[in-house]
Amino acid sequence: MELRHLKYLLAVADHQNFTRAAEALHVSQPTLSQQIKQLEHSLGVELFDRSGRTVRLTDAGAAYVHHARLAMRDLQAGERAVHDVRDLSRGHLRIAVTPTFTAYLVGVLVHNFRVAHPGIRVTVLETNQDQIEADLLADRLDLGIGFDGQHAAGIEARTLFTETLCLVVGTDHPLGTATAAVPISALADEPLGLLSSDFATRKHIDEYFAECQVQQHIAIESNSISALLELVRRNVVATVLPDAIARERTDLHPVPLQPPLPARTVQLLQRAGVYRSAAARAFTETLDTVVAARQESTGRYWSNQ
Repeated sequence: MELRHLKYLLAVADHQNFTRAAEALHVSQPTLSQQIKQLEHSLGVELFDRSGRTVRLTDAGAAYVHHARLAMRDLQAGERAVHDVRDLSRGHLRIAVTPTFTAYLVGVLVHNFRVAHPGIRVTVLETNQDQIEADLLADRLDLGIGFDGQHAAGIEARTLFTETLCLVVGTDHPLGTATAAVPISALADEPLGLLSSDFATRKHIDEYFAECQVQQHIAIESNSISALLELVRRNVVATVLPDAIARERTDLHPVPLQPPLPARTVQLLQRAGVYRSAAARAFTETLDTVVAARQESTGRYWSNQ
């Protein structure tokens, strides 16, 4: 068995079709079929059921594919380790964040990293925390930024800072002139624009209103933070987001509520026990520097734990 056998096996398993798998691999279909037959012969089992319209894994094939994926993941990690450049003159870093961080953290973080290490290509993804942890475990990511809580087995987490939520309004909104915390009861008739329910932030908001026994007046739901912020800026709605977002912009105003909205612990996520590339280590150092600087200048809403 050779490495190409594993690549061909996984391609057919993913596409469930020899023709499409061959196209993806840029080989002819007869060549692909021959290589799969060689692998089956060496193992002494049939890996695919070819009797239907689609090619399906047999029970033996499913068991073998599971281990083949693990082997390919480790081989790819090893390849990156071999090509890791200690002087950071080149390389590739893959990171992912949960959505609210793109509005106030990612910009300064990636900017500072790129200034220090312009030869490193950075891929930044925005997705939910479950997907971040799954991608870390599958070695599709190097680092993730999310929140504390119950993590998947094999995920290592380190606390960075505490994120505080607040009411966010436009600069001309009546609540923007409040000199003290606004009671949550004042929002009973206030039209709100909130993130959709697939955001972790929305869960925190819903739980907060439920605990305060105040009915939300939801006028707009969106899965785009940028769209919400534009609507807030135009005083169409108020929203609830991390107060760090409002403090980054002069056209928004953070309004504390009484009782206070819940705080969340932000964590750096990575797969436990794997090789850390020079780029990943350098990015972690940049992240710590950014967090420390923000804590010093705006410690009221960036605090280490």
